[in-house]
Amino acid sequence: MTTLYFVIMVALVPVAFWAARRRAFAVVEGRPGVLHSLPTYHGLLVAVIVFIPMLVVFALGTPAVGRLAEARAVAALPSDVAADLLRRSAVMREVANVASGNHAGDPAPGIRAAADSLVATRDAGHLAVLVLGLAVAAAAFAFAYRRIAPAFRARNHFERFVRVVLMACAAIAILTTIGIVFSVVFETYRFFFDPALKGRPTVSEFLFGTEWNPQAAMRADQGDIRTAFGFVPLLTGTLLITAIAIAVAGPLGLFSAIYLAEYASPRLRASVKPILEILAGIPTVVLGFFAALTVAPLIRGWGESFGLDVSSESALAAGLVMGMMIIPFISSLSDDVINAVPQSLRDGAYALGSTKSETIRRVVLPAALPGIVSAFMLAVSRAVGETMIVVMAAGLAAKLTFNPLDAVTTITVQIKTILVGDQEFDSAKTLAAFALGFVLFFVTLMLNVIALQIVRRYREQYD
Repeated sequence: MTTLYFVIMVALVPVAFWAARRRAFAVVEGRPGVLHSLPTYHGLLVAVIVFIPMLVVFALGTPAVGRLAEARAVAALPSDVAADLLRRSAVMREVANVASGNHAGDPAPGIRAAADSLVATRDAGHLAVLVLGLAVAAAAFAFAYRRIAPAFRARNHFERFVRVVLMACAAIAILTTIGIVFSVVFETYRFFFDPALKGRPTVSEFLFGTEWNPQAAMRADQGDIRTAFGFVPLLTGTLLITAIAIAVAGPLGLFSAIYLAEYASPRLRASVKPILEILAGIPTVVLGFFAALTVAPLIRGWGESFGLDVSSESALAAGLVMGMMIIPFISSLSDDVINAVPQSLRDGAYALGSTKSETIRRVVLPAALPGIVSAFMLAVSRAVGETMIVVMAAGLAAKLTFNPLDAVTTITVQIKTILVGDQEFDSAKTLAAFALGFVLFFVTLMLNVIALQIVRRYREQYD
């Protein structure tokens, strides 16, 4: 029934548009210049007036029908089952399986009766929603259709609707960000200050601790496993891998952008730039396989030939492959920024006798510096948030080390590790993931603030 509702709604929108547009032509006898708004705007306005009420009826009616159907099904269950919340939840899952035809065997009579009540109420409710939606759409169409006249300002009303839609989209994006921040902050507060939480660390122990081991002993035969929530090893591993990645991607990405923007012919640029950007489309799990099966063994063999002790999973392997991954971010954005530098700056430098390389070093790159910094910050954020490559190439060991040949882990990898499987959100181990996310958010925010300060300083110089 839901599919039928959407099919009818989608079919009515172009019909309403066509009818209103034709009506606009008819009221002026085929002379659209007499109309305040073009016939297309009349059609768009009527189509919107038909679409929005039907969408509202569906958005409000469908959840209401689901709740009513569930209430009717619960009423059909035995009283002892309906009174027990846990038992009722389990039985209702079985009722839903019976109603959808996914139940194997013959269900109990009470469950069959509840499933029949659920199906009957749901079907009747969906039919009522469909009838109500069509009635509301017909009334809205009749109202808007009669408003079509030469002086009617359809364009103004439609543009006002578009403005409201754009504002709503912007508000959703802002509210989503605020919701994410508040949810992380709330759980982080519980992690540090909830007195009912066992094993929680203090803020200083978390921020300055040098040992990370969120796993506590669950049974007596596991021995005495000391729980530790020291954040420093995770931060060290994250910064180490990110530094290696930027050391690889920064020069390669920037130099390739300079070559494509300033030296390459248009034909070569049109061929090379898409090929370079293909790297951004490679799934990270594929890059992780490449790092674990190819790069890591090569680094280990190279290190052993020099007598070095290289771990089978190392920060260097993960950083090198991650650098390959973020090259397109730096290259593509820097190339666009360099091309956006006004040609007049180059012409002025050439007029003063500068060579091409001097013009690039002393004029083009300083003028494009804000955009280049933004490209590097985007690449850093991408490297900090990467998980799959680190899991497969750097391991899960939380070591406080600056040796790129050792196995390390990152903040995002530990968040993934903590939240894998069914977790109860009343333990310090689970809530530690939110604390890690909050600190990671703060670190990346500080990096962006620093980048904005650099951009603002140099942008004023070239305005």
